[in-house]
Amino acid sequence: MKRRTFLKSGAIAGVGVMASGLSFGNTGESSVQTGKRIGIIGLDTSHATAFTQSLNRENASPDFDGYKVVAAYPHGSRDIESSVSRIPRFTEEIKKLGVEIVDSISTLIEKSDKIFLLTNDGRRHLEQAIPVFKAGKLMFIDKPIAASLTDAFAIFQAAKDFNQPVFSSSGLRYISNIGALSTAGDILGADTFSPCLIEPTHPDIFWYGIHGVETLFTVMGTGCKTVSRVHTPDTDFVVGVWNDNRIGSFRGVRTGRIYNYGGTAFGTKSNVNLGDFGGYDPMLKEVIKYFNTGISPVSPEETLEIFTFMEAADESKRRGGASVNMDEIAQKAMGEVRRSW
Repeated sequence: MKRRTFLKSGAIAGVGVMASGLSFGNTGESSVQTGKRIGIIGLDTSHATAFTQSLNRENASPDFDGYKVVAAYPHGSRDIESSVSRIPRFTEEIKKLGVEIVDSISTLIEKSDKIFLLTNDGRRHLEQAIPVFKAGKLMFIDKPIAASLTDAFAIFQAAKDFNQPVFSSSGLRYISNIGALSTAGDILGADTFSPCLIEPTHPDIFWYGIHGVETLFTVMGTGCKTVSRVHTPDTDFVVGVWNDNRIGSFRGVRTGRIYNYGGTAFGTKSNVNLGDFGGYDPMLKEVIKYFNTGISPVSPEETLEIFTFMEAADESKRRGGASVNMDEIAQKAMGEVRRSW
């Protein structure tokens, strides 16, 4: 599969279990090796409990290398009711998993070595990421990395300014049959699908559709040059043309069995059914490798191209389905970045 750096070198260079299964006490600090204490920002998503259950259980996978979640700051979305309403429940659940609840990000940073920024509301990610960058601590930022393409560029600019790597991903990058791509030969194209429920505070595809778009780019790699979108109340169909004339598409569904994920990769040797969502552990294993090495498994260029693709899809919708140039969208967003740190 051919890959290219999406943004011209000058562009990206400018941004450069249950409680009984726990292995430590209520504060989470007594038996966790220094360097392997994880703090969570944002308890408004089920990811917080899912990640903690995997890491903090007594028989946790050796792939997790002894990392444990020891502290959490609950907030979190402020005005997205579907997220805000879950904070009390997830706070109680995570306390039962041996995690200390703290009242500020600064306190969380003091008690943690690595950070999960899980706040469901991408609009808050930039402001919540800055103190972590300043503290020099490695951070995984859950999807969406931001609620605008401009903020996505700003996060990577801040990471460059503070000399910090960043890793952000949807769990659907690690869809269950992604390993079978090795049998496909050269990738000629791909179709993927996922739920695409719309949250009014975020661009249409950023909220849920990112899952299917992340899968698409995992298969296709970077290099998308134009995007067009067909939009109806029930579904979206987004087509990207890559610079080597390969075609990749994403279908986002808002009705029916909305929680299905999947797709097909088309190769010179075989076509591959990509499977379905297989849980978070495959992604968590990559996060732990990143925490140990400081090397993100996903480049800034690829993450930014994913978000440019989704923003270009919104622009295509505004233009009645017309084809939109990716470089145009990226350059506009970069020009809107204002350093506030």
